[in-house]
Amino acid sequence: MDGRRLAEEYAKAADRLDPIEAFVRGDLGYSGQLTDFSPEGEQARHELVSRYLERAQTAAGEEDTVALRAMVDRLQVESDLFEAGEWARALNVFGPHVQVRQSFDLLPRTTEEQWELIARKLRQVPEALAGFRRTLEYGLEHDLRSERRQALVAAHQSRAFGGGTGDSPGYFASLVTAYSGTASSLGEELARGAAAADRAYLDLADHLERGYAPRAAQVDGVGPERYALAARRYLGTRLEPATDYEFGWSELARLNSEMAEVAERIAPGVGVDGAVALLETDPARAIEGVDRFLAWSQELLDATVSQLDGTHFDIPSPVRRVEAMIAPPGGSPAMYYTAPSADFSRPGRTWYPTLGRTRFPLWQEVTTSYHEGLPGHHLQLGMICFLQGGLAPFQTLRGAVSGHLEGWALYAERLMGELGFLEVDDYRLGMLSAQAMRAARVVVDLGLHLQLPIPSGQPFHPGERWTWELAVRFLMGSSRRSREFCTGEVDRYLGVPAQAISYKLGERVWLEVREMVRRRQRERFRLKSFHQQALALGCLGLDQLRQEMARLA
Repeated sequence: MDGRRLAEEYAKAADRLDPIEAFVRGDLGYSGQLTDFSPEGEQARHELVSRYLERAQTAAGEEDTVALRAMVDRLQVESDLFEAGEWARALNVFGPHVQVRQSFDLLPRTTEEQWELIARKLRQVPEALAGFRRTLEYGLEHDLRSERRQALVAAHQSRAFGGGTGDSPGYFASLVTAYSGTASSLGEELARGAAAADRAYLDLADHLERGYAPRAAQVDGVGPERYALAARRYLGTRLEPATDYEFGWSELARLNSEMAEVAERIAPGVGVDGAVALLETDPARAIEGVDRFLAWSQELLDATVSQLDGTHFDIPSPVRRVEAMIAPPGGSPAMYYTAPSADFSRPGRTWYPTLGRTRFPLWQEVTTSYHEGLPGHHLQLGMICFLQGGLAPFQTLRGAVSGHLEGWALYAERLMGELGFLEVDDYRLGMLSAQAMRAARVVVDLGLHLQLPIPSGQPFHPGERWTWELAVRFLMGSSRRSREFCTGEVDRYLGVPAQAISYKLGERVWLEVREMVRRRQRERFRLKSFHQQALALGCLGLDQLRQEMARLA
């Protein structure tokens, strides 16, 4: 069997065992199902991975292709993660409790049939969360413990989803208030399902706070062995921790110097902090009201599509549609993106968490839109969806590697500056600030998880070891973001080791690959052609991206 057919066979079997992931990736046939997060469900997925990894390794010995190389790499990482017990301590801001809730965000809510599907899915929520609880209990029994801080963060999220924070009604209760159909029996069924789902989340929150947290690991950070495995998962490469830590510090210094130059043009004599204070408080540089901000976001997305299409990129018609959305409360504090469905009936969407704010300074929002929308995540993932008929499954979202995706999105921010879209100094400072935050992530993530010392030559607590509080304060100073935002960020880094470094280290690889191709092609090099060629490869780990582009250059 050739590599593509083998990957497609695996993909069909894997989708049946993880319908949430299949639905999020774009298969609408799984929209009404939830994944089994119990130990039995996790074991079934591992057994499937093991069988197909062996077959893929055998096939790769006979037929060395892009598809098989990607399949072997990703399945090997999944197998190693399972053997290390990571599945049994999956408490973080993206854990199964969040995946269950977010899967409802993507459901259409127009016809009676669509609401009937929501009702069926609501009935599955308590069972899905109960299975996840059994997995966490298995982890405690076998000394595969998540950290106490992650248990409390997940408890807070679950309580917000269930309406137990006092800020808003439960997510599911709010969901069904949108039902305006005439079938009273369906309305009653939706109400019962929503109430049961909200209760299940509140029960999970109680369990995490009172049952799990006291028995969880009491120290933040995962250590070198788990971190190295996480880096293979999120970057598709092996790290050089000391070198990468130094790179984070040097990039931060470079960006701070550039920000000082731009800040002087915005507000002479007051430094970066003074310029940021002006950008945050000047009414002329902000939008008042959530609805107006959402409209502004949509207008920016639409304008960017028009400006890039046919000049810097050739954007297929289905990919030109992208929707700006406001994220439901309780999730990550950072903006995020969800990909279109395979048939593009569900468009790609950017999701903005307001964190209760109604006023939105714009200096950082333009570059964030470029990151999440175009030419960042939406262009890359939209193109992968458009090209998926010619790609094997592990080159599509199934093989998504954060370093490849987030590296591209951060590269896209820088690219927009190179292409002349950040000539307004406010927005250029926003891009540099976003880059600085990603450089600070490299420093903080490596420092926290590997307990590295802060270099003696640094002005920020030289010689000390990283703590949660130091990380929050350092990120606030480096990113010019609020304490609330930076607290959520550091909690995320601790719960998802090595994901935070994937942005800057991934961007570094994209820049290295571009320069490699430029050197080899010399006068033949065209930036538009480079992007088209690279994006057409689909999702790959960073090592494989280097290898495949070297073959093509």
